[in-house]
Amino acid sequence: MQALQVVCRKATSDDIETLFLLIKGYAEKGIMLPRTREALAYMIDSFVVAEIGDEVVGCGSLTKLGSDLVEIRSLGMSDGYKGLGIGSKLVDALIEQAREQRTPKVMALTYAVSFFVKNGFTVVDKEIFPEKVWKDCVNCPKQLACDEIAVLKMLN
Repeated sequence: MQALQVVCRKATSDDIETLFLLIKGYAEKGIMLPRTREALAYMIDSFVVAEIGDEVVGCGSLTKLGSDLVEIRSLGMSDGYKGLGIGSKLVDALIEQAREQRTPKVMALTYAVSFFVKNGFTVVDKEIFPEKVWKDCVNCPKQLACDEIAVLKMLN
């Protein structure tokens, strides 16, 4: 079997509907916060997509939480594309963005701990991220019973 040619690129407004549907599938399972089309349009510059041919098969975004901290959010794959290394390519692209922004710390809240550990992250106590708690967790339905795990990668 031929290796998949995966290309990661900045998302454009043409990707909004695909992003919306991809994130909606995860949100309906309670493993990702939903995003409206309007919110996606507003934050489209923070998204990276993975394409095979002309099909978007994955996405992720990078959100600034403070002067030295960014968060990987909305990281997901289309059904049938998990386990092929596409998520790692997206994380690499987002880490490269963090390096370009000279942001030394990259965090995520996740259920896929082993995936992030495999990509160089370390499990940490989520209370060390008050920026995240006040920016997003305050509006989350799981706020008082959060079961996500915090991971952190320090960039050098």
